[in-house]
Amino acid sequence: MPKRVLILCTGNSCRSQMAEALWESLGGGSWQSESAGSKPSGYVHPLAIQAMQEMDIDIPEHQSKSLDQFQNQPFDLVVTVCDNAKESCPVFPGAKTTLHWPFQDPADATGSEEEQMTVFRRIRDEIRDKIETYLQTLKPEGESK
Repeated sequence: MPKRVLILCTGNSCRSQMAEALWESLGGGSWQSESAGSKPSGYVHPLAIQAMQEMDIDIPEHQSKSLDQFQNQPFDLVVTVCDNAKESCPVFPGAKTTLHWPFQDPADATGSEEEQMTVFRRIRDEIRDKIETYLQTLKPEGESK
């Protein structure tokens, strides 16, 4: 049975959506990932979708979800990816572990679309690196990625 992770942010349109897809991909079937927001935006940001497509991970079917729908579910891990979510999210009594990994909100990027994409790519890669490092710490000694 896979472990479950819930990734939380405010709008659930960029960071947590990318993290959900990355965790699912990097977890290799040993993790089930979900994401949600304390104030869901109602959409997944088009540049987040594009940034993930560049890694051959498709998320256009993803939806912005409220953390309320996950309130009474058990999770092995809950990760907040923004300071607002850390402050506004309720305690998840079913969570075995809670971590806070703050990332810049790429939705706040300004400039041309290419300049904004540069920010989305950087945040995507930072999230990927953080997840890879975390998952590597869970592997038994001698086991490779």
